[in-house]
Amino acid sequence: MARLDERSFAAFYERTKRAVWSYVYRVTGHSADADDIVQEAFCRLIGADIAADDEEGLRRYVFKIASNLMADRWRRAAREASWLDRLRGGNDTYVDAAYDDTVSREFAALAPRDRALLWLAYVEGDNHQEIADALGLARGSVKVLLFRARAKLKRLLTTAGVVARVL
Repeated sequence: MARLDERSFAAFYERTKRAVWSYVYRVTGHSADADDIVQEAFCRLIGADIAADDEEGLRRYVFKIASNLMADRWRRAAREASWLDRLRGGNDTYVDAAYDDTVSREFAALAPRDRALLWLAYVEGDNHQEIADALGLARGSVKVLLFRARAKLKRLLTTAGVVARVL
């Protein structure tokens, strides 16, 4: 199995970095976190034992690494949450003003897993198996979880007046 050489990695990075960063940013809501996670994901990709000639496989793999890194951060943050954060509810999501609009605000209000599901399905165009692999879910649960995430986003957008109520 051929590993990524420096030139192949650089070319793959240039083709893929923006999509991975956008995914991580929309899920986390923090550009600094997105920068850190994307950097770490690509660093881990360098050492991975994966075929360099499988562009789609590399793309899926770097998204999976990024998803795992986000999950690690959420778990670590939950463990490290202070008593004050717990009293306040501490689940405020920040969206940079430069990217902010009503849809972004409502999208940011979703749980991180819901944001990840929707982003991978509708922005990246991943199928259920690819989403399951990236997020560490059972393939059969992706359809149900996506349905619920879409319903939550629709409720939020309807409440915000972005989507008209359906009779």
